[in-house]
This record gives sequence, structure tokens and C-alpha cells, in this order.
Amino acid sequence: MWSAQQNQEDNVLSFNTEAARAAHPGMPMSGVTHLDVTSEKILAAILASLDDNKGEDVVQIDLRGKTAIGDYMVICSGRSSRQVGALAENVVDDLKQQFGVLSKIEGKETGDWVLIDTGDVIVHVFRPEVREFYQLEKMWLPAGASAKATTQ
Repeated sequence: MWSAQQNQEDNVLSFNTEAARAAHPGMPMSGVTHLDVTSEKILAAILASLDDNKGEDVVQIDLRGKTAIGDYMVICSGRSSRQVGALAENVVDDLKQQFGVLSKIEGKETGDWVLIDTGDVIVHVFRPEVREFYQLEKMWLPAGASAKATTQ
């Protein structure tokens, strides 16, 4: 069960390692400073976490030059609401452990569609039927591009 302090921490967007250290005393940060964290490193960590935890149909979309909301978007599926929540929680925990990145997470309670905002990378974790309904890949991929071409 999450404490009120942990829920409050999850509602904060920050790349500030000092803030992460204050929020999590004693948590190893591996000497990473906020200047060392790039969107490419965050993306790689997210993709590794999703792969390690059996995320399905993982697609990454390069948003640079298209929008100011972030540099990358990652979309993936989990087989059930429970797996969707677990995938999202593992991504958030892995980013905290590796980089001290505190992410905003929405939708974990229902487990149909979980949004993780890391600042530079936006992650959507869906149940397959919900993903099919919203078809975010079609909205963000260039015209004529196939989601399978960008699958990791």
C-alpha cells in the first residue's frame, strides 16, 4: 500500500537529483546528475524495463521537431489490467533507481491505459483492446509509416 508521501512524490515531475535524494534518503543514485540524463538514456531505460517485464508490441515514436510535449513517445501493451499496472510501476521504479527521475503517472488504478510522463519521454501502457480503440500510433506516426517498422 502506498503512503501519502509516496503518492505525493509520484505527482512531481523532476530531473533534479538533489530533490530525488531528499525524497528518497539513502537511495543509490549511482553518481548520476541531472546533466547526465538525456532523453535517449531515459528512452533506453524505458525500453529495457518494458522488455524485461514482458511488455508487448512496444513502439517508439520520435517526437523531436513535431511537438514540445517531449522528445519520444513509447506505446506498449500488457495482457491484463494487472500487467499494465505492473509494467507502468516497474518503469517508474527503474527510472527512479537509475537516474533519480520522478515521473507523473496517471490511470494506474484502472489499468486500462496508464500514462507515464517523464518529462522528455511519454509512455502509454494499454490493454490491447483499449490500445486498438484509441490508435495513438496512427495519430503520431508520419503519414504512411507503419507502427511495425518502429517496433523495438
